[in-house]
Formats: sequence, C-alpha cells, structure tokens
Amino acid sequence: MGAGHAHRLYRHGHSPVHGLPPHTKLAAVFGFVVVVVSTPREAMWAFGLYALLLAFVARHARVPIGFLLKRLLIEVPFVAFAVLMPFVAEGERVDVLGLSLSVNGLWGAWNVLAKGTLGVAASVLLASTTELRELLLGLQRLRLPSLLVQIASFMIRYGDVITDEMRRMRIARESRGFEARGVRHWGVLAKSAGALFIRSYERGERVHLAMISRGYAGSMPVIDEVNASRAQWSYALTLPLAALTVCVLGWSL
Repeated sequence: MGAGHAHRLYRHGHSPVHGLPPHTKLAAVFGFVVVVVSTPREAMWAFGLYALLLAFVARHARVPIGFLLKRLLIEVPFVAFAVLMPFVAEGERVDVLGLSLSVNGLWGAWNVLAKGTLGVAASVLLASTTELRELLLGLQRLRLPSLLVQIASFMIRYGDVITDEMRRMRIARESRGFEARGVRHWGVLAKSAGALFIRSYERGERVHLAMISRGYAGSMPVIDEVNASRAQWSYALTLPLAALTVCVLGWSL
C-alpha cells in the first residue's frame, strides 16, 4: 500500500480507539450505521441514545466535540433537502408557526436529519482515528475485492499528485503576473486544465509501465498483515451491539 498517508480528517493520537485494527473499526461503524437506519423514525428517544454512544466513543478516542462538529458541516446539503421536505411532501397538513406543513414531510425530514447526522458522525470518528493507509488495509482484510482497493489506493495518491501539479501551475501563472479576474481569463484557465489532464495521463502511463516492469500482475503485495485479537473485536463491537439493543427496544416499545 506504500508509505503512510495522512489526511485532514485524521487526528493523531494514542487512544484505545486509535489502537484498534482498522478492519474492526470498519465493521463496527458499518454495523452501527445499519442498526441506526433500521430504527423506526418514531422512536425519537433511540436516536438520542445513539448520539450519547457516539459521544462516549469520541471521549475515549480523545476527539474534541468541536473537531467533530466542524467536520459535520459536510452534511449541509442534506440538511437543506430535509428542510424542504415538509413544504413539498403531500398528505395530511398541520400548521406550525403559521406555516402549512406536511406531516409525512416532517417525519421524513426528521428521519433524514437524525439518521444522516448519526451516520456522518460515525464516519467522521472513523476517519479521525484511522489513517487512509490503514483504512485500505482494513478493507483488504475484510475481503473487499482487491481491484476496488487498488483503485481507491491509486485515487488517493493521484489526488495528491494532481493537487500538487495544480499548485505548481498556479504559482507559475502568478509568477508571470497572471491573475484570473473575469470571463476573459477563462481561456487561460481552460488551457491550464487541458495541460493538467495531459500531464496526469502521461504520468499515469509512466507509472503503469514502471509497475509492469517490476512484475505487477493485477494484485498488490500485502506488506503489513493486520490481525485482531478476540479482545479487540469485543471492544470494537461494543458500539454496534449497544446500538442493536436500543434498536430492539425501539421496535418493541
């Protein structure tokens, strides 16, 4: 998988959550999200308990609440969609602060907000405590198709390569006195985008030829074998199992 790769969502630390093998954390987050989605929307108290479970994990992972809330801003487009649902949905209407809102739309908005926010929060916690390279190793350990893991690995690395190339091209333009101020400068930016595409394509071909010359035959060698003990699995699965208990209560009460 190559050398370590840091990302902006990752928060370096030495908590018990950081030390868990990546595939156990992936399985735990996936199980938690499945349980949350399976919970009836009418059991509003259950979603409050799910939030408390995530807060408990964040505390043990030593991830500040402010750090978590800032990363939740990625959910804003979904929040905007949920806000519109009570106005556009059909069915029984109810007056709220002088506005005629759909009852089904209100429940749908609550369903999207509650389950979406909890799912995003769990994903942010996973990304905050697991480096990208470890996530790829965890996916590989969970027997995700190797081709998908390789595509994800190359995508991450080439994203950095293209970003760095864009930065150098921007510095080159600015060093020559160029500054995009309007439509008349779009031609220069379009030419830069074309040049970036050609450079990226050529670099990809060179990397592919280099891999083939080193014996690449469709699969990447496993450098680090990641194993998890029974205790680590038990610790990681505490979150989805506790959530499952809440979900069962939500359906039975």
